[in-house]
Amino acid sequence: MSFKMLEVEIFKTIVASTPLVAIDLVVRNSQEQVLLGLRNNRPGQGYWFVPGGRIQKEERFENAFDRLVKMELRCDAWFEQARFLRSYQHLYPDNFSGENFSTHYVVLGYELKLDINLNNLSADQHQDYRWFTVNELLASEQVHQHTKDYFL
Repeated sequence: MSFKMLEVEIFKTIVASTPLVAIDLVVRNSQEQVLLGLRNNRPGQGYWFVPGGRIQKEERFENAFDRLVKMELRCDAWFEQARFLRSYQHLYPDNFSGENFSTHYVVLGYELKLDINLNNLSADQHQDYRWFTVNELLASEQVHQHTKDYFL
């Protein structure tokens, strides 16, 4: 099933009016390091963050997970391989458009064990990628608090 992008003005109204539902991917490699990307876009722009994305209307969790893994990680991993962490709330004072309204996400966190070549990852959402130890990411002011929350 493919999903069409909403017109920008419609999407602004949605973001300004209601929570969005998303999946975040907490990816650990065989050395127990965590994959983070440096965000290109609002909200969270300029911070290191776990990969992830929104669930589309009429998209099942499993299908959204598989789509996001392919898009964000450029690999195949299946929903059944992941461990559900819990649900999280991500509240941001800004939004994708830069206009004056907040963004509210209800996020389903899933953990995956994958060794990924960072050179193969998409530059659409993140301008750089890096493996962090949990201690490194918790100590860094450049890692967004919402990402740190997965490890507290």
